[in-house]
Amino acid sequence: MSVFEAYSQYYDLLYRDKNYAAEADYVRKLIERERPGSQTVLDLGCGTGRHDFLLAEHGYRVTGVDMSADMLKVAGAEREKRLAAGGPPPPDFAQGDVRTVRLGQRFDVVVSLFHVMSYQTSNADLLAAFTTLREHVAPGGLVLFDAWYGPTVLTDRPVVRIKRLQGEGFDVTRLAEPVLHPNENVVDVNYQILITDRQSLRTQELRETHRMRYLFVPEVQQMLERVGLTLDRACEFTTDGALGFATWNALFVARAP
Repeated sequence: MSVFEAYSQYYDLLYRDKNYAAEADYVRKLIERERPGSQTVLDLGCGTGRHDFLLAEHGYRVTGVDMSADMLKVAGAEREKRLAAGGPPPPDFAQGDVRTVRLGQRFDVVVSLFHVMSYQTSNADLLAAFTTLREHVAPGGLVLFDAWYGPTVLTDRPVVRIKRLQGEGFDVTRLAEPVLHPNENVVDVNYQILITDRQSLRTQELRETHRMRYLFVPEVQQMLERVGLTLDRACEFTTDGALGFATWNALFVARAP
């Protein structure tokens, strides 16, 4: 069983310290600055849709795509709640793989956040994902995605991390043990997740390895050019600061002709 499948119901708990509101606001301001007048947004690898609902609240027509049916089930339940409550139209959601999905529609802005591109560990997969970006962005449109930044990964090496959280009736402990493969530009993050029901004291253990690719600006620029996109700039995600040896999360801003 995939970790994403098994802990989709715990996903928002695991990332409750992630400031989705600040990230969505940063993306919104960037869109307003770089591509004013944009109305439609596609989010590739949307997870449970947290960014998408926030962007929709600002009037964007948002479509989220994810390959996990369990993640989309959570997003769909929230969408139904918001439809019933009225207010701005909530996002639409569709299932698909970032490498192969084709919606037959183009958007003013295409985003892919939370290191989705770092999951594309081979050149073929990354090029396929970039092709999907290109196929869905309107002429003159904006493309935004973040990824692990190579110079920082090699300088500030990944370390073992433990996260402990309490949900409603259960406890979650997640151990992340990274293994760096410098000749492949990837890090294997080996997860052990323990989910304990506080009433029965029964514990479910899940294990999975997430292989994450770290990227460098020249290779991103070259591969974007291969699919017909132009890299405008790369900066630190949420700060717009220059990339440096302390920047784990790089944002890449590209455009369609």
